Amino acid sequence: MQTSGFSNAPVTRLLIAWIVVGSMLATLTDTKMFFYIQVVPHFWAYWQWWRVFIWQACYTNSTEVLFACLTLYHLRIIERLWGSRKFASFILLTLPYTSLLPPLILALILRPLSLNTLNYLPAGPTPLLFALLAQYHAAIPPTYRYKLATTATPTPSTAAMSAITLTFTSKTTSYFLPLQLSLAQLPGSLLCAGVGWAVGYAWRNEVLPCSEWRVPGWVVGEKGSGAGAQGRGGEGFEGLRRRL
Repeated sequence: MQTSGFSNAPVTRLLIAWIVVGSMLATLTDTKMFFYIQVVPHFWAYWQWWRVFIWQACYTNSTEVLFACLTLYHLRIIERLWGSRKFASFILLTLPYTSLLPPLILALILRPLSLNTLNYLPAGPTPLLFALLAQYHAAIPPTYRYKLATTATPTPSTAAMSAITLTFTSKTTSYFLPLQLSLAQLPGSLLCAGVGWAVGYAWRNEVLPCSEWRVPGWVVGEKGSGAGAQGRGGEGFEGLRRRL
C-alpha cells in the first residue's frame, strides 16, 4: 500500500517548509530584490557576486512556490526509494553545481552570444528540483501506458483520413508541474531547468566528484546498527536496504 503524507520523507518535508517560509520571509522583510540575478548591473556594475550563493534560497512569487511545493511533494518517492541519508547527500552534493553553473553560464556564455539580450535569472531552487526530477525519470518505471488517437480532416488530394496516435505513460502527468516552473520566466527559468537536469544525470552517471559520499547518519536522525540496534530487532530499514 502506498504511504501517504511525509512518512519516511523528513528531508522532503524540510525542503518544502523552507520554500514556503523563505518566500514568506522575503516578502515580509521586502528583500526579494536581493535574490534574483541581473548580469548587468548586479555582476558587471555592482560586483554583487554573492548573489550566486543565495539566489536559490527562495522564490519571489506565490505561483512558483505552489508549483515547487507540489513538485517536491510528488518527488518524495525518491527519498523513500533511496533513504533519507542518500537523499540529503544528493542535495548537498549537487547544490554547489546548481547554484554556480546557471549564473556563470548566463553571464559568460549566453549573454555575449545573445548580444547582451539575455540578462535575467529568476530566483528559486528550480535547478535543484530538476536534478531530482532527473532521478525520478531514471529510477521510477511507468506502471502503464495508454494512447490517444486523433483523426485528421481529409485533404482534397486524399479521401483517406489519417490518424495521429500519441503514447503516454503513467508518469506523463508528473512532468506538468515542473514544466510550468521551467516556462515561468523564460528564458532564465528554462536555463535553470536544463542545468538542473544535466547535473542530475551527471551525478547519476558518477561524473561529479565524490558521488559516493554520504552525510553522517545522525544528520537525518539515523541511529547506529550496533548491539543496541540489534537488540531492538535488527539493523533497521537502511541496513536491510544496503544488504539487498
